[in-house]
Amino acid sequence: MANITRIKAKDSRGKHKKSPEEASPEPKKPAEKATKVTAVSDTAKDKKSAKMAKKAEKLAKKEAKKTHKKPMSAPVRFITWPFRYIHESWLELRQVRWPSRKAAWKMVLAVLVYTALFIAIIMLLDALFTLIFNQLLS
Repeated sequence: MANITRIKAKDSRGKHKKSPEEASPEPKKPAEKATKVTAVSDTAKDKKSAKMAKKAEKLAKKEAKKTHKKPMSAPVRFITWPFRYIHESWLELRQVRWPSRKAAWKMVLAVLVYTALFIAIIMLLDALFTLIFNQLLS
């Protein structure tokens, strides 16, 4: 559960005001503390659920707009497909999570190592088969 930091306001003389819990000398009950934390987490959950509901509503509106579009005629589709392709490609590229410079260099080095390894294997196999066929032919 998240830690809640409480900031105390200062009065006009620069002293901290006491919260109602600090002003009363009665000991706190564990049940009261739990309900306060629960109330805070409930409000956070309510805010999250409201935000999710708004997103779902916007998504539903977008989907409704997409389904009510008229289909384009064949000549218009033929003329506009390159532009639509570029636009959709750009949207996909914006969603990509690009690697950091360090991670990119690690991947480049891995590709170079594997390439060198396979070059060596192919050269050894080529030399072996050349030797075998020369022995068979002579």
